[in-house]
Amino acid sequence: MDIFRHYFPLCWFNVSVLDLPRSTRFFKNNAIFYFIAVFFIQFNMSDDIDSIFEVLLETLLTLGFIALVLVLNKTFYTFIQVASAILFCENVVAIFLIPIVFWVTVAEDTPSYATLALFLMWDMAIIARIFKDVLQVNTPASLVVSLFYFLTTYGGAYGIYSLVGG
Repeated sequence: MDIFRHYFPLCWFNVSVLDLPRSTRFFKNNAIFYFIAVFFIQFNMSDDIDSIFEVLLETLLTLGFIALVLVLNKTFYTFIQVASAILFCENVVAIFLIPIVFWVTVAEDTPSYATLALFLMWDMAIIARIFKDVLQVNTPASLVVSLFYFLTTYGGAYGIYSLVGG
């Protein structure tokens, strides 16, 4: 529980990812929770058992993107910290997103979509901050990396699933 206190300020931009402790157990628990949370959100939108495959793809693309960026930056030794931080922050945002996704699904009105957009922008800003700290780049560059992260993980999973699953 102590490790949560270290990682939680990351969601509010109050700590650098490089100052956080490394824990493979925390990483594994976050990966499992991430898979479950994303599956819950995905299953709510598609009501299809094939969403398991898409969520598995999304999880693998998430970890693969993080690994690729860190390898290219020659900072792969930070993988556990960075992956734990991204997964943890994605999990925190997902906890808020689950009721919002239900609201969007049921109401389909402007306030629900606006709220969803705000939380997605918060998520993108968190990821950008993490990449800014790790890659030691400026804010616009980290926002671009964050955008590529989202396009690769969410768009890539959807695209690959559409090609393979039909």
